[in-house]
Amino acid sequence: MTDALQQDRPEGFLRVASVLAEQRHPHAPVFLEVAARTAQEAADALGIGVGQIAKSVVFRRKSDNVAVLVVTSGDRRVDERKVAALVGPVGRADAEFVKASTGFTIGGVSPVGHATKPVMLVDRELFRFDEIWAAAGHPNGVFRLSPKDLAQLTGAPVEDVVQQS
Repeated sequence: MTDALQQDRPEGFLRVASVLAEQRHPHAPVFLEVAARTAQEAADALGIGVGQIAKSVVFRRKSDNVAVLVVTSGDRRVDERKVAALVGPVGRADAEFVKASTGFTIGGVSPVGHATKPVMLVDRELFRFDEIWAAAGHPNGVFRLSPKDLAQLTGAPVEDVVQQS
């Protein structure tokens, strides 16, 4: 891992670093030497359990085409029915929609610093851990936080949005 705030970093990564600094988050994002496009790749790169990865799953709300971002534990699968019960019917979001609505590419969607503020839900399963890691605007970017920090930084409600294991 290398120092986060180098000016030669991708725009999405710098945007997330700026938001975290503005919010006085104690942990600047880090830029990994390898891409971590999946929760497992991120966990392997960081030497942590996959459940500690706060993965971002983006849906498209059918009624108004607004992005719905669900941040869940890397070892869980989002239950679309539970999400729909909270925000209205949703469908899959393709890569073009994710990039246009969040400003990030799939594999680097951060819970903060979006191009357009999405409807957001934080999965309560993340609260099993004291420390989690989230994407920082690029597949190589990550930042450390607690589940409580995640809820505070995003203002998103904490809900049960995953399939039962």
